[in-house]
Amino acid sequence: MKKLLITYLKGDLVIWIITLLLLALSIVTVYSFVPILVKMEGSSPFHYLFKHMIYVVLGFTSIFFLHRVDPKYFAQIAKFSYYFAVALLIFTFFFGKEVNGAGRWVSIPLIGLTFQSSDFAKLALFLYLSRLLVRKKDKLNDWKEGILPLMIPIVVICSLIFKDNLSTSLLVFALAIAVLFIGQVPMSKLMTMGGAGVLLLMLVIGLHTAIPQANILPRYETWKNRLANKVTTEQNVVENAQALDARRAIHAGSWVGLGVGDGKLKEYLPEAYADFYYASFVEEFGFVSALLLTFIYMVLLFRIIRIGLKSDQLFETYVCMAIGLHLLAQASINMLVCTGVFPVTGQNMPFLAMGGSALLMACVSIGIIQAIAVKQTAVTTAQIDEE
Repeated sequence: MKKLLITYLKGDLVIWIITLLLLALSIVTVYSFVPILVKMEGSSPFHYLFKHMIYVVLGFTSIFFLHRVDPKYFAQIAKFSYYFAVALLIFTFFFGKEVNGAGRWVSIPLIGLTFQSSDFAKLALFLYLSRLLVRKKDKLNDWKEGILPLMIPIVVICSLIFKDNLSTSLLVFALAIAVLFIGQVPMSKLMTMGGAGVLLLMLVIGLHTAIPQANILPRYETWKNRLANKVTTEQNVVENAQALDARRAIHAGSWVGLGVGDGKLKEYLPEAYADFYYASFVEEFGFVSALLLTFIYMVLLFRIIRIGLKSDQLFETYVCMAIGLHLLAQASINMLVCTGVFPVTGQNMPFLAMGGSALLMACVSIGIIQAIAVKQTAVTTAQIDEE
């Protein structure tokens, strides 16, 4: 097995093992966690498993082909990716498919699958920011020449995501600021940008409150209710029930879990296969397995950061940092939501939640990381041969 991996799958062997392990685990857990979806939408568990398998195959194929690409091409297509992401978000803004009151999805013709535009936009923004940080590294003390060119892409992407997905918009903004910090943007300017972002958020909310008929933020009441954690409306009762059921599932799982397929609350917990994945996982696999899962994500982050720090190209370093932080942030938020620390959001577990654009773009991200790792391995081998 190890020889097979080394022969055909280049790059970081640990990341390959972790990715394949998580993808394999996702097949088991998705099949186990979809009863609520079967109950609400019909069909059978095999139908949803088959759709998930399509995304798993597409994801693995993406990693395989991307890890053989020279990383310099990622820098070259970064600008195009950003503009394409903006166009895709604008298209979604006007023509997106609405699911659960949010128009975040684009339907893919003929094959019956959907794609969430923000998943692609996040990665495109990280690539473009990484490229800009390299180009502007000597101008980071100048607002006009250095900072504004960095801020405009962040504001554009976050604004287009914001209307239907507050949590993702805030996450992207926070991660973008973290990438700028890693890129050595002065702290005073980062604080100013953060403050400006908060003021802009308050301004938009103020406009929505002052002119409700304009419906600037169609999901504002949902966000408000989630943050306030009130139960004065039917919608809030449902949302609080989700959070309570998630904590009950975690409690029921105890140390070793109820066993694969034996969970009970997953049959009543909406999004048990996605937004509340961690709760369903603990219920069936137990707290010990949950700790092991957390450790696996930490190891994945460590390996990604290690690859980034070993690179002799700043672009590659910034991309690795952004991707690593993003994957860990998604997993952490899912865990914090399920344990009741964070309000209900739409962040699922990377590589594990039921297949969709999030799984596909997580695999694309790993493909980029592995391409950088392959380049480093080739350089190391060449140096050894010379000696």
